[in-house]
Amino acid sequence: FTDTSEKPKSMAAAQRSTKARDAVLSILPFLPAGFLLVDLLDNPVPIVRSWLTYALSGEWVGISLERSAIEEVDAPPVGSQLLAYVIVASLGYLATSSLVPKIKVYTLRKGICGKDLGKRGSSIADKDVPEALGIVPGAIFLICLILCLVGYATSHPTKLLDCNSALLSICFMLFLGFTDDVLDWPWRYKLFLPSVASLPLLCCYNGSTSIVVPIQMRPLLMKGGELTVLAKVAQHFVTVDENADGGIVNLGLVYLIYMGMLAVFCTNAINIYAGINGLEAGQSYVMGCAVLFHNLIEIRLGTASSENHLFSVMIMLSFISVTLALLRHNWYPASVFVGDTFCYFAGMTFAVVGILGHFSKTLLLFFIPQIINFIWSTPQLFRLVPCPRHRLPKFNSETGLMEPSTFPCRKDQYRWLKRGQDDAEVANMTVINVCLQIFGPMSERTLCIVLLGFQVLSCGFAFLLRY
Repeated sequence: FTDTSEKPKSMAAAQRSTKARDAVLSILPFLPAGFLLVDLLDNPVPIVRSWLTYALSGEWVGISLERSAIEEVDAPPVGSQLLAYVIVASLGYLATSSLVPKIKVYTLRKGICGKDLGKRGSSIADKDVPEALGIVPGAIFLICLILCLVGYATSHPTKLLDCNSALLSICFMLFLGFTDDVLDWPWRYKLFLPSVASLPLLCCYNGSTSIVVPIQMRPLLMKGGELTVLAKVAQHFVTVDENADGGIVNLGLVYLIYMGMLAVFCTNAINIYAGINGLEAGQSYVMGCAVLFHNLIEIRLGTASSENHLFSVMIMLSFISVTLALLRHNWYPASVFVGDTFCYFAGMTFAVVGILGHFSKTLLLFFIPQIINFIWSTPQLFRLVPCPRHRLPKFNSETGLMEPSTFPCRKDQYRWLKRGQDDAEVANMTVINVCLQIFGPMSERTLCIVLLGFQVLSCGFAFLLRY
């Protein structure tokens, strides 16, 4: 006789083993920042003891009444501030992880759900998956940020304008993303509205608008102590510093326009680099860990911009925690979809820390896969090549693997995109499909891990360029 109970047990054991491996993988991107964070925290026991002493003494009562609004209050030690942000972020993770299963019931009830197109032909193809669950981490993130700002604004009153503009921009994009999931906005609004959301950030930006020109390119601007023809033409729009021998260019208004475009790019780049379970939240989590690591390095080095990086750390710790909690439910097989709500919220969060943290150029280095995906997708996005509504890879129900999705064409069309000259189909132009073309068909979980591995390697390359 065969013991039929052994098969379910073995399947359950395999699932537990897979979940354990996934949990270990999720920790890896955070390890570099985690080690540096522990080093900066030092011993938390004296910090907590000082909090209790400070609270029981009553010195905090009326502190804002005794000091002027623009006077700098003595800021707590960096370790004390970081510990407070870590505690708030941990609470954010627990809240998001517990609320997502509860809120998805309400989205299903209201019909805010969809089918998983990556499961066509499988037994769960017709199952309704709750959508727009990015509203949960977004709302919890705002609550965490407000709690952090209570202490941050007290010790850094001159940064209060930055704090409020950050909240306003992120809240605006969270609202836009949720309405897009419900109403399905046309693309022209998706490109215009992020520009409006970035205006509060640009209005309070008080950093440098100059860039350092690479040594190899400086002869294009100055030669023999004189401005070149190119530099003279550029002087109508920007200012070339002759004293620096063409090494510094003040972009002025052009730099502000660049930062406004950065906000548009960040929000939409995550949105178009998507389509499989866990990719949107996963890439945001990896980039968030990279940004946090960069901030902690700058704080550890004691650079002049340490205060701006501490502001970014405050935001990124809460963002990483709520994103990791959402990724837990969005990982393959996804029980919820993050929707445009999360993509816009995540993109604007990155734009906020890049602009107000004064490292917008470094931020773009962490977006290398998204930049590649955007450039490769440009012919389809601008309708130079047919662009289906959904470009995500297709599921082969016979093999259980993902394969590149295609669009039909004549044999004499788009030969520069074809692998065979007589092909009647062309693969959609996304990095996801390119990955499948290079490495061959693979499961959705493996595909997501490969793409996130590419994101990790790209962030490592970014640190190599930066440092």
